[in-house]
Amino acid sequence: MVKKHERTLNGFDDKVISLYSRGMSTRDIQVHLKEIYGVDVSSAFISTVTDSVVDEVKQWQQRPLEPTYLVVYLDGLMVKNLEEGIAHNKCVYLALGINTEGRKDEERL
Repeated sequence: MVKKHERTLNGFDDKVISLYSRGMSTRDIQVHLKEIYGVDVSSAFISTVTDSVVDEVKQWQQRPLEPTYLVVYLDGLMVKNLEEGIAHNKCVYLALGINTEGRKDEERL
């Protein structure tokens, strides 16, 4: 899985970020990675990986929006979210705007 002279698994960070974005705790991710890949990773490693995208996410959230959108679609999806080991139903909202040039901008709330 990890090639000779490499220290990380290709795409491994993306998997950690994907699990974290689905609401898994660092502990849940540790257990999952142990079960699937048979590797032990520290919670500090997981935090380092997830923190690596924080600036990019903040920049995306704070980007300026177009002054006008020709079409705006609004939708919501009910998902289960784990908080302190307890499942809660939450709604994830999506707003998709199509600007005057036909480019799509999306917002997840």
